Amino acid sequence: MADRASVPETAFPSDFAWGAATASYQIEGAWNEDGKGESVWDRFSHTPGKVEDGDTGDVACDHYHRWREDVDLMEGLGLNAYRFSIAWPRILPNGEGHVNPVGLDFYSRLTDALLERGIEPFATLYHWDLPQALQEKGGWPERFVVEAFAAYTEVVSRRLGDRVRHWITVNEPWVNAVIGYRTGQHAPGETDLGRSVAAAHHLLLAHAAAVPILRANSPGARVGLALNLTPQHPASGSIADRVAATWVDGYINRWFLDPLSGRGYPADIVRSFEPRMDIVQPGDLEAIARPVDLLGVNYYMRGIARSEAIPETENEPRTVSPGDEITEMGWEVYPQGLYQTLARLHFNYGFPALYVTENGAAYRDEVGSEGQVEDPERRSYLHRHLREVQRAIEIGVPVHGYFVWSLLDNFEWSYGFSKRFGVVRVDFETGRRIVKSSGRWYRDLIRSKGRGLSEPLDMKTG
Repeated sequence: MADRASVPETAFPSDFAWGAATASYQIEGAWNEDGKGESVWDRFSHTPGKVEDGDTGDVACDHYHRWREDVDLMEGLGLNAYRFSIAWPRILPNGEGHVNPVGLDFYSRLTDALLERGIEPFATLYHWDLPQALQEKGGWPERFVVEAFAAYTEVVSRRLGDRVRHWITVNEPWVNAVIGYRTGQHAPGETDLGRSVAAAHHLLLAHAAAVPILRANSPGARVGLALNLTPQHPASGSIADRVAATWVDGYINRWFLDPLSGRGYPADIVRSFEPRMDIVQPGDLEAIARPVDLLGVNYYMRGIARSEAIPETENEPRTVSPGDEITEMGWEVYPQGLYQTLARLHFNYGFPALYVTENGAAYRDEVGSEGQVEDPERRSYLHRHLREVQRAIEIGVPVHGYFVWSLLDNFEWSYGFSKRFGVVRVDFETGRRIVKSSGRWYRDLIRSKGRGLSEPLDMKTG
């Protein structure tokens, strides 16, 4: 028997959620089967020129048919938690009204299978696949969608609330509102600032409307939402760059964190968005500030802000630039930003429980001559980011779980199948799954309950 003193301690609590995450449109396929309605992403991906190489999520990873195999993979990886999203149009084909029982059955079977394997289901109600029928009535910029989302939440939680103990209401409202309604790179492809601001507000209201429903139908469950959070660093010490970093932080981070914490929308961003803020009605901010049980943190990179208010030649020389390590998405690898974000959420905002609900990287990887997939860059990425999670826990930040993005290579939105984030490789022609070396490393780390982070990372083998 090993000497207890020789076993490295771990900062991770015994009930820490070691998980992986996916999203319905990115993996399920079966886009028009078994009564499912059309989503905005079905319509968007079928529109020529919107997605790289004309890819669609029609089949994706075929998880709808291969979900048992995927649950087997999760068990083999040692996961004790799995974050998945529910496709709204698979439950309510028109977004409201008629309920599709076959869709509910699918998620009920998945939930049961997870629990049978000792894997805790973390269900996300909305990961961007709005029913197209609701978009045709105006979509998220229109207030009626909040009521439709509440009704959808009621249907799902009545069916799954006796078994699902962790709920994410909406995923990354900033991305949906800004990339979907302002820049047009995501579904539904709109480019209107006013509608983008309205969509962001209504996404928060939808979250607020769902919270009491989930608590009523799933007693004792933890309820919250997941935000993409990006710490902002000024490119130099100049006042102009610091002002720019503060504004971008407000636009991406504080725009959601402040109202959720009862502080209302940040004044500097409100000034930028006037007169579009007339969408806020009496009682809205009080509803949005209803306490959550958890906050999901989706972290991928930091931002470096350079002022556009003055000419480059009049600004101070840049002292902060992206590092040399860049992922296939063009994102800087900056692990310490995750620590900074987690610490800020705890010490500045006081959220009761934090989960890293997404963290991962896209890299090129290939199947080797013996059928193996070596992805040392991803192993290094995960190792370094989990070290930062460990650091945060050590200073008292209540981080309760970590979900690698993603379990599977999948449909990466407007990039189609050109970017691979999975710890499991998917052959999109045959559907074959291969656990990558990063997946094997993650499995071993889970077995060690995080103690493996103290060991040097072997970049040659997984």
